[in-house]
Amino acid sequence: MSSADLTAEAERQLRICTACMYCDGLCPVFPAIDNQHRFELTDINYLSNLCHNCRGCWSACQYTPPHPFAINLPAMLAAVRQRSYAEYLWPTALGRAFRRPMLSIALVVGVALLFTLAAVLLSASPAVLLGSDRSAGAFYRVLPWPLMAGAAGASLLWAVLCIALATLRYWRAIAPPLPAGALLRALRPALRDIITLRHLGGGGPGCNDVDERPSHQRRIAHHVMVAGFLGTVLSTLTAAIYHHAFGWLAPYPLTSLPVLLGGVGGVAMLAGIGGLLTIERRADQQPSDPHEVQLNLAFLILLALVTLSGLAVLALRETAAMGLLLILHLGLVFGFFLALPFTKAIHAPFRAAALLRAAAEAEEAKPLARKRGD
Repeated sequence: MSSADLTAEAERQLRICTACMYCDGLCPVFPAIDNQHRFELTDINYLSNLCHNCRGCWSACQYTPPHPFAINLPAMLAAVRQRSYAEYLWPTALGRAFRRPMLSIALVVGVALLFTLAAVLLSASPAVLLGSDRSAGAFYRVLPWPLMAGAAGASLLWAVLCIALATLRYWRAIAPPLPAGALLRALRPALRDIITLRHLGGGGPGCNDVDERPSHQRRIAHHVMVAGFLGTVLSTLTAAIYHHAFGWLAPYPLTSLPVLLGGVGGVAMLAGIGGLLTIERRADQQPSDPHEVQLNLAFLILLALVTLSGLAVLALRETAAMGLLLILHLGLVFGFFLALPFTKAIHAPFRAAALLRAAAEAEEAKPLARKRGD
């Protein structure tokens, strides 16, 4: 389907939904389209990212196929979402990577692994890769700290820059013409919705993650995965404090705070990733967009590989496998950061921007609603 046809089909379905509004209360999309009779491209891009793909409307709708109206709002908004990622991504040329996410990510990660291996071979003796080393600073004898920190910092900076500029471009396109006060008042409810993933509740009982029975499986799996990720971030920050403030060199003891945070965080991440992958495998594919499914799987698999390799380094760091495992883990980390802008990770800031607009419009409507009530 061409971009113009996709926009026209999205507008057709949204106009039918606006006339019906049977699904009002299931998610933030329906309050946002209430009393709307025309949808511009920016409005459709906004609504697509406001959708949390809870599929409640798919299960409730009386106009889904084989009805002649053929309403499939979750799949339609998912397709528009993928297009919005590519449209606003910076640099714009990177948007092509969303067409074949598995291949694009594999190529970037492969290059990162080759770079890491070359850096190790040029800076250290090959014997380091095959021998065990239990002393302090063993990791840096495989890859010197300046190279390790430099590559990680540069790849992370690239990811942050690309995602920040893409989000800024998206926000400028969808930003509502509201006063700054409404946006400030909207920050608190928007942050609440972002952090709690409230709209993965399908209006309360949960999402139709697998079938018509509502559940909170996807919401719980998201929370577990994010909590694990935060644990690994805290592990990295703690290790940096150990290194720079106290001069303690990695690897650290198993009972040390960096190792405990990284281990628990890694296990939690794998549990959350496993839950999300299970839902993807069991979910009804009819209300899904195939490209979004590929994007989800590519991101989750890459994140799982990064996590597994990190846990393998922790578990086998006192063996002869440490050097090769460390190269694998670092290469995956560098590749993960480099590929991050064109992975499913982009949905987080885009959805946050959409939730901010929704909250701002809700705050702006409150005085009018009170006036009507008077």
